[in-house]
Amino acid sequence: MKRFDYKAKEQATGKVIKGSIQAENERVAGKLLVERGFVPEYIREEQEGIASKLNRVAARDRINFTRQFATLIGAGLPIAQSLRTVSEQTQNKAMKAVVEEILADVEAGKTLSDAFGKHSDIFSNVYLSLIRAGEVSGTLDESLKRIATQEEKDEKMIGSIKGAMVMPVITLVVIFAVFLYMMLEVVPQVENLYADLGQSLPGFTLFLVGIKNFIISFWWLAIIIAGALVAGFLQFRKTEPGIRMASAFKLNVPLFSPLFRMLYMARLTRISQILLATGVSVLDTMNIAGESTNNIHIQEQVLDAAEQVQGGKAMSDALKDRPYILPLVHQMAAIGEQSGKMDEMLGKAAQVFEDDLEEKVNAISSAIEPVMMILLAILAGGLVGGILFPIYALVNEIA
Repeated sequence: MKRFDYKAKEQATGKVIKGSIQAENERVAGKLLVERGFVPEYIREEQEGIASKLNRVAARDRINFTRQFATLIGAGLPIAQSLRTVSEQTQNKAMKAVVEEILADVEAGKTLSDAFGKHSDIFSNVYLSLIRAGEVSGTLDESLKRIATQEEKDEKMIGSIKGAMVMPVITLVVIFAVFLYMMLEVVPQVENLYADLGQSLPGFTLFLVGIKNFIISFWWLAIIIAGALVAGFLQFRKTEPGIRMASAFKLNVPLFSPLFRMLYMARLTRISQILLATGVSVLDTMNIAGESTNNIHIQEQVLDAAEQVQGGKAMSDALKDRPYILPLVHQMAAIGEQSGKMDEMLGKAAQVFEDDLEEKVNAISSAIEPVMMILLAILAGGLVGGILFPIYALVNEIA
């Protein structure tokens, strides 16, 4: 599918407009414009530049598109017209290109789920499954609203965790800046003072001078090593061992592991609720929801539970006694099995996890601030002690 820039005149009003359109080739692009009531003046293939390559689809762009699309479908507009309207209102170039390609596929006779399925890098398995379920059940607008609501909640939860990490990162940056300033500005002055007076530096101050000399002489080596470590780490994270290690780290890292576990359980139960409510089977729900947690260890446990369910075991029993699946999940699943309201019970579990996550984020944020301040004070105090005490000792000797 290619993208074409065009200039055309509206048949009804004679108004000249410029824009872009997705199509297989220039002839198909012209046909689509005529069908939309335009008379093309020119159509030419768009050359993707650096700016457009960098302009990718963010979660907020996808959520806005989904909300608008759901509203138009719910108002009774045809799918093609709804997509066209949303495309005209979309500001993000990458999202606009995706919507136009989906529109071109729909107008070519493809189902909406197939058209969306070509963009699996943008739309998750949960998203695509709900599109398919909405098409089959005739509740596409409700499915889209559920997708948007879930993605908004997920974005909010992730934002809360990132927000809790802002203070430690800022404090570490300040600590590093203070350390560099002391090493490069203050320590050399103390070293020169002792040299001018012909005195020997105390042990700790001599150690600081050694660090200063290393930074001045080998700063380039430190940058190369740091760059190589970062590049190697980022590459390692893409490998299977790296993915497994990152997943295990999030589940076990001190202080923050409760946040991540709550986040994963909230995703698992909320997505399960949405899928079950739209008619997706229990097995498919477990497979899709497990994958949507974005943690390989939890995914493996959910997939193993799905195999047991396929063998005839109840979902609540299959999820019980698993290290990373919190007890509330199988407890609410058991209530859902007894009452016949599985989706409703999992939704209540999701709400509990979401509320607990927010409370834990606030609690950890409050606890981190004094801890980081203490670390900053210890570092600053150590550096000041290593610099000022020798000066006081030197003054006393001279006096």
